[in-house]
Order: sequence, then C-alpha cells, then structure tokens
Amino acid sequence: MYLDVTMPLALLLVTVLAMFLNGKVEGKLKMVFEEREFRVRDAILLVAAVGITVSIIVFVPQMAVMGVFLFAYSMLLFIFTYIFSNMEKGKAKLFFAAFSLVSFVIASVSLFSFGAEAPVAYGSLVFFSLCGFSFLALLYEQYSAQLKERWYMAVFPPAMFISLYLFFGKTQIWFPYLLNLYGMVFAVLVILYLASLFTWKTSLVFVGLLTVMDIILVLVTGAMVSAATHVSALRLPVMVSLPTFPTSRLDAPYISLGLGDFFFAGLLATQTFKKFGKNFAVLSAVAMAVSFFVFEVAILNYGLKAFPGTLMIVCGWLPLVIWKKKNE
Repeated sequence: MYLDVTMPLALLLVTVLAMFLNGKVEGKLKMVFEEREFRVRDAILLVAAVGITVSIIVFVPQMAVMGVFLFAYSMLLFIFTYIFSNMEKGKAKLFFAAFSLVSFVIASVSLFSFGAEAPVAYGSLVFFSLCGFSFLALLYEQYSAQLKERWYMAVFPPAMFISLYLFFGKTQIWFPYLLNLYGMVFAVLVILYLASLFTWKTSLVFVGLLTVMDIILVLVTGAMVSAATHVSALRLPVMVSLPTFPTSRLDAPYISLGLGDFFFAGLLATQTFKKFGKNFAVLSAVAMAVSFFVFEVAILNYGLKAFPGTLMIVCGWLPLVIWKKKNE
C-alpha cells in the first residue's frame, strides 16, 4: 500500500500558519481595503472568473502566461512588503543587511559553482548588483529619518523572485526546493490577502460553488488538468510538488497540489477561527489534512491521476462544522 504524509502535513502547516498570521495582519489589510468585504454577488463572480480562466488558459501562449504570473506574483510581494515596511529602523536595517548577505551568497554560488558558460552564471552579476543596492539602502536607512512606508524596501523581494526564476528556473535548485518554498509563501500571502475580504456567509457561498466547479473541471471536462499541465511546464510556483513519503510509486514519485487548494483550506480555517475560535479552527485544519490524506491514499493505490482537491479538503471540514452547529 502506498502512503504519503508530506503533502497532508504541508497543507496543515500552510493552513495553520496562515490562520494565525491572519489575526496579526487582518486589521492592517482591512485599513488598506477601507473595510470593504465581498458580497454574495462578488463571491459568485469570483468563482465564475476562476472557471473561465482555467477553461481558456490552455489556449494562451506560454510566454504570455509566464508574463502574467510573474507580474502577479511580483505585485503580491511588492504590496505585502510595502504595507508592512513602516517598521522600526532597527528591523529595517536588519532586513537590508539580511537581503544583502543572501544576495551575495547566491551571487557567489552562481559564479563559482556553475561555470562561466552556464546561463546561471550570468545571474551572478544581477545578484551582486542586488547585494550592492541593498547595502546602499542599508546605508541610507542608517541616516534617514524615514518611518513611513518604504517603497525602496518593497522592490527587493520581487526583484529577488524574478531573478531566481530567470537564472535558476531550469536548475535542480529551483525544482523542487525554491519552487516549493515560493509556492508555500505565495499560498500564505494569497490567503492573507483575500481572507480579510470574506465573511462567513460569502465564504460558504464561495466554498460551495468552487467545489462544484472544481468537480466539473477535473472529473467532467478535464480543463483543470490541462491548465495545470500547461502552466506547470513553465516551472512557475502555481503548485507545490512534494515527494511521497514513506512509500513512493516509481511512476509518480511526486504529488502536486495547486495553490488554489491551499487558499481554499486557508480560507476555511481563517473563517472558522473567526466564527468558532482558535481551538475548533485548529481541529478543523487537522480534519482537512486527515481527509486529504485518506483521499490521497485512494489516489495513490487505485491509479487515479487527478481528483478535485477542494472536495478532498471540504469533506474533512464540513462534517465537523455541521456537528458544531448542531451542538451549539
């Protein structure tokens, strides 16, 4: 029998992390969004937009897809860094010092480990430049009286991400390590960014409609599988791919889960936290991970190539919430 605990644990980790971080950042994000929240109509339109995008993305040239995703991810990094860049000067200097050190290490590895003729070696020039710019920002921070949002701080994370993708995207360092790292980071950021816009009511509408749509796109039309194959070939962090453990199939050593499924679980957990409290929210996150594990065992042992991740997750969350409502 084939078993896997890595992906259920990754799902649990991302869900719980986003759930607890949401309480710390939601207030500030609500100020940015001016206390706006999704209405039922907005939730329905969002599900429709997701379905349309998935259905047509296979017809979009891969270079265009890559450009759109790189822009979207870069903006997400920029926005989050900018929103929280009004930190104390000590923390800001630590940020620039750490960024300069990391850039220098990456540049040195690029230059000496891959050879002067390898494309990745050219990336060393970019990372040495990033190291220099971040050091200049550190010097500027030393003498500046700036305590508001720092736009120059928000530039560095997206610059690092794009540079790593362009120069390391075809190396073993990018997949599986950096690809999965960025995938989980973006999963958490998307959960935090959108969860503050949902209410309990709109979440239920969104979750119900998205699950139905996911079942149709995966099991009926197959559009979700085609879209995932089309985009994953670009090695963009649109999904997390982890080796199965403790047992692995030779024809399927890795199992993948899209960022949309991580967002789905994170949204359920954050809304459950606000509705029923921390303890029950953690229990619901564990239930979702266990449900995912059970479904994944069936997938690995019965040769299923794809199954709706939303259904795998909601089957763990829904019975628990129904039981909670009946016993209130």
